[in-house]
Amino acid sequence: MAEAVFFWIFATILVVSAFAVIIARNPVHSVLFLILAFVCAAGLFLIMGAEFLAMILVVVYVGAVAVLFLFIVMLLDVDFARMKQGFVQYLPQGLLIAFVVGAELVYVVSGWTPSPKAAAAATPSGTLSNTAALGEVLYTRYFYFFQAAGMILLTAMIGAIVITLQHKAGVKRQDVGAQVARTPETAVELRKVPSRVGI
Repeated sequence: MAEAVFFWIFATILVVSAFAVIIARNPVHSVLFLILAFVCAAGLFLIMGAEFLAMILVVVYVGAVAVLFLFIVMLLDVDFARMKQGFVQYLPQGLLIAFVVGAELVYVVSGWTPSPKAAAAATPSGTLSNTAALGEVLYTRYFYFFQAAGMILLTAMIGAIVITLQHKAGVKRQDVGAQVARTPETAVELRKVPSRVGI
């Protein structure tokens, strides 16, 4: 009974916040509603027993992607009024696509029936949890692929930093080698100031 109550609470908030992402006039409010939608989706994953997916959703999407969107929207001076000028022009095509996608979802959901045997076989008693099972598979069978994916992401991050790094003239930058090579003779300047005379 408690799971059903929490399911309807999370599902209702998720649908309302997802709709608010679209209709919100302020883009900052849209990102905040998106974060709320991610948190509610994580709650639904917890109810279904997929705690690893819930944790990944909160850590990766809420903690990184959505917050990054929020900083981008707040820091960049984007002219959203100009971007929304063609909204009415493409409204019929958007409504047609939304109707087709909605009809497909209704068709799939109406024909889906859960199987009690499959649910019982998916979670046998005495086995590891989802997080422990995924960790065991990642760090044993797919360890090299996991490390290769990390190296690819690290290379992409370094490449993005190098590409976007711009050296502007007149901007002071830190030179670690010059700082380490400093001596007292070059770093300190002693001046003998006469009494009652300023520098």
